[in-house]
Parts: sequence; structure tokens; C-alpha cells
Amino acid sequence: MQFIDQAIITVKAGRGGDGIVTFRREKYVPAGGPAGGDGGSGGQVLLQADSNLQTLLDFKFKRLFLADDGRRGGPNKCTGASGKDLVIKVPCGTEVRHRNTEIVFGDLIEDGQSLVIAFGGRGGLGNAHFLSNRNRAPEQCTEGKEGEEWQLQLELKLLAEVGIIGLPNAGKSTLIAVLSSARPKIADYPFTTLIPNLGVVRRPSGDGTVFADIPGLISGAAQGTGLGHDFLRHIERTRLLIHLIDGASEDPVRDWNIVEKELAAYGHGLLDRPRLMVLNKKELLNQELENEVVELLQKAGGRKLILISAAMSQGLDLLLEEVWKQLGK
Repeated sequence: MQFIDQAIITVKAGRGGDGIVTFRREKYVPAGGPAGGDGGSGGQVLLQADSNLQTLLDFKFKRLFLADDGRRGGPNKCTGASGKDLVIKVPCGTEVRHRNTEIVFGDLIEDGQSLVIAFGGRGGLGNAHFLSNRNRAPEQCTEGKEGEEWQLQLELKLLAEVGIIGLPNAGKSTLIAVLSSARPKIADYPFTTLIPNLGVVRRPSGDGTVFADIPGLISGAAQGTGLGHDFLRHIERTRLLIHLIDGASEDPVRDWNIVEKELAAYGHGLLDRPRLMVLNKKELLNQELENEVVELLQKAGGRKLILISAAMSQGLDLLLEEVWKQLGK
């Protein structure tokens, strides 16, 4: 399944039905008077969150969504039928914005949550509405109003409690594969991960916690360089970040600073988000320089460094213990 996390669509609510001009015609009822009914209201357009959807792929092939129009009024003051509402299903975590003004219309997070995004047009008035003492036989009615039309920007932001970030090839995919049942693509070259991967990690209590593996960040990611800018939005909703550092890097401190600068440049409060500093591939560390590397990283990050080896499943219990502690605060 192709992962699409942004889409542009146009929605148009239904037009209201027209009112009509008609007069009551019944046997033995002379001068029955005006009896034209009102038109029905146009159908609304609603967006509804659906937990069974994981991507905005459907909107790649269909971009125009129209609700039904209302029916015209009938005789004997009968109101026309209202147009059927159109419900558009979107994945949980979809943010809805106006395409041109960037105004946020809503944020659909919970399964079944709905949002009326375009209201249908009001039905027109039949001639029965224009009866007066001066005009006993009105031949006047009004047309239905057009429904609202909007061009929308849909943006999917994954719902995960823990986000794993770091430079390419730091071992993020390996870590989420070891901790959960997720099976992301893993290889010994950078930018293996091209889309975010989700995995559920079980707590000691048995509850599941969603972890997200974000494609590798590089310098300039917040300005659109590489893949990071497109996917930084997916960690906006996370409660905790795991900043993974490659233990085989020539300069782990430089790597730490690169990612921290990108978080600061992107904004949205990411730099203030609780983070764990984790050094992966500890088996590749030069034993003579290990203490020095640990000391330099802890000084640069201002927090405790956790050493792990995702490939060899070492230090993971300590990491998860710290994760549960942070999430419990």
C-alpha cells in the first residue's frame, strides 16, 4: 500500500431546491389560494475519521466530492426532499485546512469523529410564503441557494506516543523491528526508510504503545532538504522522542547537534518535547574512547545517555524502562 500523507481535494455541498408557484385546486374549494411548497435543503459534506484507514491514497485518484442537491418544492405546500449528506472517510490523525488561507477547519483524531466541512444551500420559498392581504394570489417564488464549496488541504499526522528520530542509518528501523512486530525495510545504506513505520510495543501491563520510526533527518531537513521535512509533521503528536545516535559514527556529538538544530528550525514545540538520548551500535564503539564519547554526548545533550545495541538486543530493557517512566509522568 502506497503511503500518502497529503492531499488536496475540492468539496461542494448540494444546492437547495427551488420553490414553486402553484395554487390549490380541489373540487368544491373555490379560490383555494397559493400552495407552492419550499425546496429541500442541499446535502452537507462531512469528513469522518476511520481507524481502518492508514493513508490518504484514495484522494490521489478522486479529488472532487459533491453532495446531492435538494429537490424542488411540491404542490399542496409540500417541501421538497433534502439532498443526501456526503460522508468522506479519512484516517485518524487527519488535519483539515483551507487550501489558500491555511485556516485549520478541524483535526480528526478519534475513530468516528466527524466534521461538517461544507453546509448545503437553503431551499427556495414557494409562493405560499408570499400570501398577504394585498396579494391574495402571489405568483412569486425563490430559487434555492448554492451550497458551500471549499478547496481543502488534508494532512495526515500519525498518532504515535513515541517517535524515533536520528540521522540516516542510525538504526531506527532495526530498533522498532526488535521492539515490535513491525517489519520495516532494513539495509546497510542510508535512507532505507522512505516512509514512517509504526509498531506497537507492549507495556508490562499488557497495554500497547505506538512507536513511530521517522525517515532519517539530515542538515537542512526543516527547510525541505532530504526526506525529513515531509515527515517531521508525524512527530508533532508524540509525547516522547527517542533521539538515536549512531555509535559507529566518526563524530556522534556532531550528529546529535545536527538533529537538534533541525528540531529547533522546524518548531512546533519539538525542541521542548521530552527526549531520550540513546547511543545505538555500542558494540562498534572503540573501547578506549567509549567513556570519552559518553561524557561528551551527555555534556552536549544535558541528559543521561543510554547505550544499546538494537541488532544484538542489548540494553533494550533499560531503554523501555526509561520510556515507560517518561510516559507515566
